[in-house]
Amino acid sequence: MRHEVDFLVIGSGIAGLSFALKVAQYGKVCILCKGDASEGSTKYAQGGIAAVMYDTDSFDKHIADTLVAGDGICDREVVEMTIREAPQRIQELVQYGVNFDMDKGGGRFDLHREGGHSEFRILHHKDNTGAEIERGLLQAIHDHPNIELKENQFAIDIITQHHLGQRVTKHTPDIECYGVYALNCKTNEIDTYLAKVTLLATGGMGNIYSTTTTPIISTGDGVAMVHRARGVLKDLEFMQFHPTSLYNPAEKPAFLITEAMRGAGAILKDRNGKEFMQKYDKRLSLAPRDIVARAIDNEMKIAGVEYLYLDARGIGKQELINGFPTIYAKCLELGINITKDMIPVRPAAHYQCGGIKVDRNGQSSIRHLYAAGECSCTGLHGGNRLASNSLLEAVVYAHNAAMDAVKEVSTFNFDKSPFNAIPDWNAEGMVLNEEMVLITQTKKELQEIMTNYVGIVRSDLRLRRAFDRLNLIFRETEELYNRSVLTEELSELRNLIACSYLVIKHAMARRENVGLHYSIDLISND
Repeated sequence: MRHEVDFLVIGSGIAGLSFALKVAQYGKVCILCKGDASEGSTKYAQGGIAAVMYDTDSFDKHIADTLVAGDGICDREVVEMTIREAPQRIQELVQYGVNFDMDKGGGRFDLHREGGHSEFRILHHKDNTGAEIERGLLQAIHDHPNIELKENQFAIDIITQHHLGQRVTKHTPDIECYGVYALNCKTNEIDTYLAKVTLLATGGMGNIYSTTTTPIISTGDGVAMVHRARGVLKDLEFMQFHPTSLYNPAEKPAFLITEAMRGAGAILKDRNGKEFMQKYDKRLSLAPRDIVARAIDNEMKIAGVEYLYLDARGIGKQELINGFPTIYAKCLELGINITKDMIPVRPAAHYQCGGIKVDRNGQSSIRHLYAAGECSCTGLHGGNRLASNSLLEAVVYAHNAAMDAVKEVSTFNFDKSPFNAIPDWNAEGMVLNEEMVLITQTKKELQEIMTNYVGIVRSDLRLRRAFDRLNLIFRETEELYNRSVLTEELSELRNLIACSYLVIKHAMARRENVGLHYSIDLISND
């Protein structure tokens, strides 16, 4: 089936939904999401969204904190633009119906503080801020007559000149995006979606690792599609591991213990109940995430254990229960009363700081193709994302991309468009793969390779070994792909392999320890 729209959005998190709401008055919008509309990383964001809202804080302080966390390789102009735009974008979220917690007087936002922040500036809704943002935006989407939201639609590939029979390489000038091919997960048919403008808001790639806080749908689809379309990618070696996921090996994704809990006074301790962060950083448990994650990783290896503790007992019973109800209830399910017991925690893959390289308008290197949110690389995060800057980046770049895309659509010339010449997906001669074990076992092997060799601490030998192992997995999977009817599971595996290859390749090219990239064979960028 063929579909034609003005604006095509791939992904239904904060970036995709914000963009859709802003462009909807200028044309027909279609949002594709690979699962349920709410099942993305936005829903799992506990802490909140960082913004300077009052004169007790300042833009300069937030800018400085972001630059420090990014370890000197942020794009300063992007940092300044994003942070100065924040208050206006926050007010828009409120207008869409998002409820942030207010102080006891009800006149000002209640603000948290997180690691790396010098001030209290995190707007939140209890400890489930992302879920509240997703709720508010989805309600606004459902209420808009010009937006069609389609669930269980898995984008497979970006349509470019390659699908018109032209040879496209990374050196090809003016690669153009005409839309995507998407698998209807209900009918198993592959539809053609043609669009004047396409936005990728596909989230991250956390599932290249065995332990991750990201949902199971975070398989790097957008990055992999742009890689195959020969677009420009940047900084994929910088994978952020959240220091404190709840230790519960049977659960995927790993449950996140928000950094705001440390901001409220929780302290990291070893298995003997002793503090240890003083050995690593003067900011103790509120040091930036890369430092804290490496410290925990090192302490675990020294002691030969699989988890350490976060002690929140000093915060106060009512503040814990009222301020962190989701965490309190979750831990209680596992027999952990956080008002009396310490919380077992360990680092988990959490956020990719690199991705599809975009300019300040969210435009990628491929014409008519934008990217926003975790799948993009704007220059804001540099080598390490500052806590709660991700939701902010997503909403700022969704706005900028929308304003630019509206102009792009207004100048679109249908007569010069190759839409009519674009073929539908050809699955002739393919057979249904009945051996799912080939996919599930390969995925497990891939995740173990990335976890063991390309994790928090790396080395030249580990990266080379990962690269060699991955090459074999790649060849086996491509052979399977080239003869099989396409399924969501096979497509996700290909994307995970592509993203893993890119992380390793970028890590091998980075010859200094900076931000989240740390190798025992390199000298730190001090």
